[in-house]
Amino acid sequence: MSNFINLSNTHIVSPQWLADHLDVVIVIDCRFSLPEPELGQQQYDSGHIPGAYYLDLNKHLSSSVQKHGGRHPLPNWQKFVDTLNLLGIQSTPQTPIVIYDASRFAFAARLWWMLRYLGHGNVALLDGGIDAWIKAGLPLSRETPPFQVGRFMPQPQADWVVDIDYVRQHKDTPGTVVIDARSADRFRGEREPIDPIAGSVPGAVNYFWKDISTDAGLLKAPAELAQYWRGVDDADEVIIYCGSGVTACVNLFSQVVAGNPMGKLYPGGWSDWCSYL
Repeated sequence: MSNFINLSNTHIVSPQWLADHLDVVIVIDCRFSLPEPELGQQQYDSGHIPGAYYLDLNKHLSSSVQKHGGRHPLPNWQKFVDTLNLLGIQSTPQTPIVIYDASRFAFAARLWWMLRYLGHGNVALLDGGIDAWIKAGLPLSRETPPFQVGRFMPQPQADWVVDIDYVRQHKDTPGTVVIDARSADRFRGEREPIDPIAGSVPGAVNYFWKDISTDAGLLKAPAELAQYWRGVDDADEVIIYCGSGVTACVNLFSQVVAGNPMGKLYPGGWSDWCSYL
């Protein structure tokens, strides 16, 4: 295809770029609120980027919560693939996908990681999210696009994910760095607004997920991100977690933008770890 769009090395696109390419990319809205789980759908219904589909963190990007495994376990992959097929996503050639939210990539990066985990690298995030789109004076729509028929062929990258047993066994190994993506006060155990126990994985270091973007939700430059991650340049293995495997993906995304090797995700995160305490 001479006009094939390859986003696999782009990672981030501007509102104007997306506006110019709405007819050739699939757009996915991932807005969500942890305290108000229905808010994202309501926001989507009241106005979204034209042609965008909506995927919900709880309903589409996670499976049901169990005693262990964290607050947002990764989804049943076959169900997720069925959902991707309804959006018309093809694997050959890979459909270009742009994802956005309104939370500094918090939820969009989760979907970005999930798609790449399944072998679909032709995906980028919208810089600044929907706020940047609106600020640019671009239009919103209330129309829900019709479902399509896709041919998504998953190729899971099984070694991208680790569980609590793996973290326990490897966290003290020389060359292994375990990173907590939550805010500094939650990392230090001074405050815990969500999980029943405060604290962090012993030996972890703190790289707050919001540090990779500006207050306006714009991604920092690749060179700045490379500098940010310099502290783990010599690590043999990096494992990243957060509360429940969502905002950790923002850090993983920023590592890729920086040109660094992407760490492994501990999706259960602190909510899984503390369920054993």
